[in-house]
Amino acid sequence: MTQKALPVVLVDDEADLLLATSMLLGSHGVGPVVTLRDAQTLLPYLEESRAGVILLDLYMPNIGGLELLPQLVQDHPEVPVVVMTAAQDVETAVACMREGAFDYLVKPVEESRLVSAVRRALEVCSLRDQLGTLRASLLTRRLRNPDAFADIVTGNRRMEAIFQYMDAIADSPEPVLITGETGTGKELIASAIHRLSGRAGELIAINVAGLDDHLFADTLFGHVRGAFTGAERERQGAIASAAGGTLLLDEVGDLAKASQVKLLRLLQEQRYYPLGSDLQRVSDARIVAATNRPLHKRLGNGKFRQDLYFRLSSHPIEIPPLRQRRDDIPLLVPHFIEEAATSLGRQAPAPPEELITLLSVYEFPGNVRELRAMIYNAVAMHRSGPVLSMEGFRTLIERGRREGVDDGLPPHDGPPLAINSRFPTLKDAETYLIDEAMRRAKSNQGIAATLLGITRQSLNRRLLNRQRS
Repeated sequence: MTQKALPVVLVDDEADLLLATSMLLGSHGVGPVVTLRDAQTLLPYLEESRAGVILLDLYMPNIGGLELLPQLVQDHPEVPVVVMTAAQDVETAVACMREGAFDYLVKPVEESRLVSAVRRALEVCSLRDQLGTLRASLLTRRLRNPDAFADIVTGNRRMEAIFQYMDAIADSPEPVLITGETGTGKELIASAIHRLSGRAGELIAINVAGLDDHLFADTLFGHVRGAFTGAERERQGAIASAAGGTLLLDEVGDLAKASQVKLLRLLQEQRYYPLGSDLQRVSDARIVAATNRPLHKRLGNGKFRQDLYFRLSSHPIEIPPLRQRRDDIPLLVPHFIEEAATSLGRQAPAPPEELITLLSVYEFPGNVRELRAMIYNAVAMHRSGPVLSMEGFRTLIERGRREGVDDGLPPHDGPPLAINSRFPTLKDAETYLIDEAMRRAKSNQGIAATLLGITRQSLNRRLLNRQRS
């Protein structure tokens, strides 16, 4: 179970100021807030409870902030201390910063300045916690909540490292940006992050691709009755539905420029207006964005805002394609066979030995989703016998190659054969291709023939001719 949000601790002897500051922070979605009127109670409080940030007045009865600050920094260096005082002299400010204060605010503090300082301090505290968790996770290779990843089948070391990173950032309220090709499992990663966070609210997922600016705003923020023609009743937006939970914005790379501005403002201010409403609402939903678009390229051509990109990518996660984690194929194949057989109410057939070899030499442009579809198709076509047929897989792979399915790989700039002083003959090229196909197929002639786009008999004939010559 993850930790709740760490509180903002206000220490001041003025009751009215404590109340006003608490209400101000709460109205901006910052909290919870703990108030202390006596500075002597602060250290005992910190012995029993954790704090995210301390707002400390300098001049109070019994013990002042100037005296307390060095002890706080020494005993609780993980907690940022923001000094808030009426003292405006530069020497006092410099002395506080030298003693380790995170920030120095002069009363009366401007509302936006106070909220900004507290949020920055909370972010620093959160990052320190995440670094500590990540360091411990990497050293022990243990996850705090491995059950959160139950839906993701993998034994790949790179994926395990991603799990450890997700475990470390789970408590953070900052946005997460998940990138990866189509079919890599971005929504499964988002679901795992939500479960790890321990948030009480729901995970709400919306696909923002193709939404015009008005529809995006209506879907996200909702509207009040009469906001526009046809708005006969109030509609709750996705942000309100995800209150206290997680909001997944899928295909965020396709978001229109005008909508990008609205999303950026939401992330910065954590406030929004439903369409047609003058009443501002606070958002406490964590934003997780996902895209299969290379956003760095869209930054270059001006299709995606740079400030939004950096705001979204506080916690970036890039999921590797299946061709970069082929060691997962032997785990995924029996998993999907069992899953498909269960959905069809059948007994699961066993995968043939050569199936893993065949699948391991395929590029899988559709990644895990394509592998799942292949296996579901093969299980549905299976009629009898204990072993699953290979024919359905060969047909789909050959069709993909015939139709020129983009494998997602960068174009090859040079020839597959090195051309030095002697130009290779057609026989040289044929020998090279056959040898490479047999190597990748682990000497399985049927799979090698599939790679070469010829029949097994034709390959066998060529191999025999090479032996005779």
